Amino acid sequence: MTPSKVDFPDLIVVAHEDGRTTQPEPGLTRRVLAYNDKLFLAEHRMAEGWKGAMHSHPHEQMVYVVSGHIQVKGGGVTKDLRPGDTFVVRGGVEHGATAYEDSVVVDVFTPCREDYIA
Repeated sequence: MTPSKVDFPDLIVVAHEDGRTTQPEPGLTRRVLAYNDKLFLAEHRMAEGWKGAMHSHPHEQMVYVVSGHIQVKGGGVTKDLRPGDTFVVRGGVEHGATAYEDSVVVDVFTPCREDYIA
């Protein structure tokens, strides 16, 4: 499916339990929630001790920490984040995260993460 070629409705509602859940790597669970061709929303659950590889993507990314304790690295900065904290990383900037305890974050990307729904 290629979102950029889909005619999306004006309102899209996805119940939490209807989000498609995958485990792209050990310790990380992804739930794809609402999206259209311009925006994408996902929930990520990270197990304590999970360490994501440093990576980059062309998408702008905004993250809201729902629960837990994570550390994010990117753009020469390292920060610890707890519930209620947020961060934004520009597309193309190498970044990564580590979970110091079981954690839940909400990620917003623009444009749509077509690779997450393929």
